[in-house]
Amino acid sequence: MARITPRQLSQNLRQGIAPIYVVTGDEPLLVQECCDSIRDAARKHGFFERDLLHGEHNFDWGQLLSAAGSLSLFADKKIIELRLPGGKPGDKGSKALQEFASMGADDTLLLLVLPRLDRAQLNSKWVKALEERGVLIQIWPVDATEMPRWIHERLRAAGLEAEPEAIQILAERVEGNLLAASQEIEKLKLLAQDSIITADIMNNAVASSARYDVFGLIDKALAADAAGAVRTLQGLRAEGVEAAVVLWAIAREIRTLLETQQKLDQGQPINRLVRIQKRQPLIQAACQRLRPRQLENFLLRARAVDNAIKGGKEMDPWAGLLELTLNLSGKRSI
Repeated sequence: MARITPRQLSQNLRQGIAPIYVVTGDEPLLVQECCDSIRDAARKHGFFERDLLHGEHNFDWGQLLSAAGSLSLFADKKIIELRLPGGKPGDKGSKALQEFASMGADDTLLLLVLPRLDRAQLNSKWVKALEERGVLIQIWPVDATEMPRWIHERLRAAGLEAEPEAIQILAERVEGNLLAASQEIEKLKLLAQDSIITADIMNNAVASSARYDVFGLIDKALAADAAGAVRTLQGLRAEGVEAAVVLWAIAREIRTLLETQQKLDQGQPINRLVRIQKRQPLIQAACQRLRPRQLENFLLRARAVDNAIKGGKEMDPWAGLLELTLNLSGKRSI
């Protein structure tokens, strides 16, 4: 039916409910908001029951077709929400998704949530089959140049206006983390006078947003200060900081270390790779301490923590974050 962006989703939903929605992207906040909008619209059309499936390794794809064929006594319409964190269903999954798309049932709605798809995946048979009957929402990262505009739009949606300098301060502070930016905007609602956010208000707000700072956690871990990093992690949890925000910061730093290691091995100087001078020795020391294979394993663990945050039963998310913090600090977890 259509490929749309998150901005176009509200208008699309007002035109009616599709039987299939595919939400693909790597921005947790935007993915969550799109899914919430789809669920809310579906409920208005009588989809009161919801089955949540996790398409992890060795997932039984028969569960998808079984869920489509079973309704409870208390609801005549159902949302089947399938989360596919790996993004690749494999041969069995591809066949099951194509079969689901061919069923044409009016009493089930499939909400498929998965990471950003590459060109080959977008042209695969299973995506084409789902797209013929549904809507594919592509969520793209908000880069550094787009971040001020995105923050401005979110402020306006919250009934606030801000000086350009204030917007720039927040953009630099959150460094691309949309979830952190959204949380800061919620706090700003309480601080705004006459709905105008000045640079001074923004400076004071972001400076005092958390006594234990997520970026402070990263710097302590990079400096191999395991005890300090763990104390900061515990402080963040006590202050109510979302586990997803902490995971975003840790995973981003691991990816940065991997990329930096590769370029250092190619002979590029650290001052060209790390623009903030005070962080150069931290990054360089971490790159010498942690090897690429270790960092790749850390990313796999980060994926497991992400699944736990989204409702998986394998671990407590904060226990997983503690393990990652210790690993990044150069310590083995128990």
